[in-house]
Amino acid sequence: MNKNEQRENFIDTMARFTVYSGKYLPDDVYEKLKELREKEDTAMANIIYDAMFDNLAMADGLNRPCCQDTGIIQYFVQVGTKFPLIDEIEECLTEAVKRATVLGPLRHNAVEIFDEVNTGNNVGTRIPWIDWEIIPNGDQVKIYVYMAGGGCSLPGTAKVLMPLEGYEGIIKFVFDQITSYGINACPPLLIGIGIAGSVEVAAKLSKKALLRPLGTHNSNPRGAELEASIENGLNAIQIGPGGFGGKNSVMGVHIEQAARHPATLAVGLSTGCWAHRRAVIAFDADMEYQIISHKGAVI
Repeated sequence: MNKNEQRENFIDTMARFTVYSGKYLPDDVYEKLKELREKEDTAMANIIYDAMFDNLAMADGLNRPCCQDTGIIQYFVQVGTKFPLIDEIEECLTEAVKRATVLGPLRHNAVEIFDEVNTGNNVGTRIPWIDWEIIPNGDQVKIYVYMAGGGCSLPGTAKVLMPLEGYEGIIKFVFDQITSYGINACPPLLIGIGIAGSVEVAAKLSKKALLRPLGTHNSNPRGAELEASIENGLNAIQIGPGGFGGKNSVMGVHIEQAARHPATLAVGLSTGCWAHRRAVIAFDADMEYQIISHKGAVI
């Protein structure tokens, strides 16, 4: 396969995979929703969960996105320095989004700042958003696709706390935001929290926390304990599916951290909705691919 063939293969695969990620939830999210539905014992909560699963079934049957808001497309790229298309990934992913918009079909969601013009193809200034992680001496690439819908983005926020506010201040920050805006994000939610020394690092880490598989824990035992504590506390509020009340408010709480300055403690918050469209694919140097997030997926 020559370079042009590799490029076309990569674009076509990413276009189809991006479309697929808007129609089917990842395995871990689907299983978690089934688990949460089994725990509910009120009529309204069961009605909402039934509607969610009916929606997913219709998306499959009608070959359409499982949520009409297919979001702003974001790619989180972990690429080896020897991957043959490393210099062309951004161009290829941009073309893949244009094709996916037609194939999906995906709703046109890229609106240019200041001009207030919808581009009509989900491509715009710095969109699709691409986050880079370079892997020395590697020849493969792993790509996370994330559709950041408007609802699940609404609670997003970040702040630098006074250091004396401590971890109690982080907990208060999270609970204040979720109890004020969490319903807008279509519960049950996945909560991503970033803790760092500056606001932009905390915000970025909070989004990356959403990419972790459900059921995983922070690598630091105290971090894992804080995740569990916040998850239990948010579930005790019983926001429930759709915000109508129920046993659980969240699918999980994920925290990612970076070392901080002694004088600052920054926290970022990102949320994923019940239709948490996070998908992962990996390519080797020959453009052979493996879909990681959806076992047995055919695109």
